[in-house]
Amino acid sequence: MAWVGQFGVAGLIAWMWLAERRASAVREKQLTEVHARVMLERQETEVLLKALNDNTRALASLESCQRSVIGAMGRAIERGAAERWSEHGSERRAGERGTAQRGVGRSA
Repeated sequence: MAWVGQFGVAGLIAWMWLAERRASAVREKQLTEVHARVMLERQETEVLLKALNDNTRALASLESCQRSVIGAMGRAIERGAAERWSEHGSERRAGERGTAQRGVGRSA
């Protein structure tokens, strides 16, 4: 505190002002760096969100296509089963007509 006597109160105020300016410059530099980092992260986040949105759209489209294919396969299977059933039924009906014409299975 001997230097206070040498420079006086004006020197003390000047020293405090310089200390505050140095601290302010450090804070300003930190804020500038943080701002730059935030802006970079914002750009990266926007890119990631766009990629996520595009991927979601692609997956929804793929799911829709898969549902269409599954539906078409199901209809084809049902049609094939119906055709086999109708073929089997017509064979059975023809067989029944043949046995009826021959009199097989009739009680006398």
